[in-house]
Amino acid sequence: MAALIYSSLITYALLNLVLVFVLASWGPNSVVRAEENSNGVNAATGGGGLCNINLSAFLPLPYSNLPNMICKPVWNTFVLRYSKAKDDTLTIVLSATYTSGWVGIGFSKDGMMLNSSAIVGWLSEKGFSRIKQYYLAGFTPSEIKPDKGELPLTNVPPFVTVNGATIYLAFQLHIADSSALSRQAILLAFGSRYPLHHRLTLHNDKTVVYTDFSEGKQDSGPISAVPTNIFHTRKTHGVLALLGWGLVLPAGAITARYLRHKDPLWYYLHVALQFTGFLIVVAAVAVGRLLYGRLHASIPAHRGIGFFTLVLSILQVLAFFVRPHVDSKNRRFWNLYHHWFGRIALFFGAVNIVLGIHYADAGNEWKIGYGFLLGTVIFSCIVLEALLRIRRSRKSPVPPPAEFEINSF
Repeated sequence: MAALIYSSLITYALLNLVLVFVLASWGPNSVVRAEENSNGVNAATGGGGLCNINLSAFLPLPYSNLPNMICKPVWNTFVLRYSKAKDDTLTIVLSATYTSGWVGIGFSKDGMMLNSSAIVGWLSEKGFSRIKQYYLAGFTPSEIKPDKGELPLTNVPPFVTVNGATIYLAFQLHIADSSALSRQAILLAFGSRYPLHHRLTLHNDKTVVYTDFSEGKQDSGPISAVPTNIFHTRKTHGVLALLGWGLVLPAGAITARYLRHKDPLWYYLHVALQFTGFLIVVAAVAVGRLLYGRLHASIPAHRGIGFFTLVLSILQVLAFFVRPHVDSKNRRFWNLYHHWFGRIALFFGAVNIVLGIHYADAGNEWKIGYGFLLGTVIFSCIVLEALLRIRRSRKSPVPPPAEFEINSF
């Protein structure tokens, strides 16, 4: 029985360690890959040829006549054209290969999707052109608000059309302070499904590029230099949280419950795992604070639960130093406190991992990966709990047979 428990714990730890390291090495979708050239477009797409197209053949004024127009392939088949006038009017035309669904361009203050504004265009299934501004208040389709946003559009209506196999989104912005656009984060995304009642469907892919609109030219440096640092910090925060709340701390709790018959081995393992997990959690919070200082993202639920679980973890560590003797009358109350505070912390730690994956708009590999990790934890607990109850039932004393007194007459 003991060998089976040990093998289950070892298998659980190895599987989850492999999973965490796989997630750690899996790059995010939104970082522009190294194989893209300095213009931000894959060389195989041949996007540069689109800059030679005569826009006046299918775009109305003022979009068809852009003085001093800058044209740059930025990502995949996305081509960005823009022209800055002396009256601080910025005219933008975005084009991309199109078959169905929608195409969007967003403007972000911090390189993230949350709380940014976007212009999205599509051709409906009935052939009607649609272009709208959206406010990205969250990550789910219901949180993408149509006809909302903070983009300073001019009185010239935005325009969208499809020419051949390419869609063109055109709009104008009035920029009072052009220096604010010296390094503007641009969100590019597309979805293959049509919006439903102007509610956007989930995107198929996305990226972030940085463009200098103030000087009328694109940054000469690598497009992905700044967002890469942000994404690496975010990934480090996620990996530390997965290691702490998803692997080490649950392993310590499992050890304390299912290895108590191996005294004092279980105690030393439990203390070592929990202190290690606590240090990892503190590191995850520190990296999270650093990330928040860079992004200033509005995610009160994730931050609040993170600090709440950190406080519970600190209380658990302090409880170790005030642990009463096993024969003390207060030991029972200490056990109740220690056990339930630990369970509550683990529960909210798991909830916060799910929230973090959601708010970070992580890819399916993170969702599937943590689902597998959490499923492994739950399955291990079920198996070990069943083995524990079987072991206890075998050790429970058999009640003596009832004695019957024979009354004499």
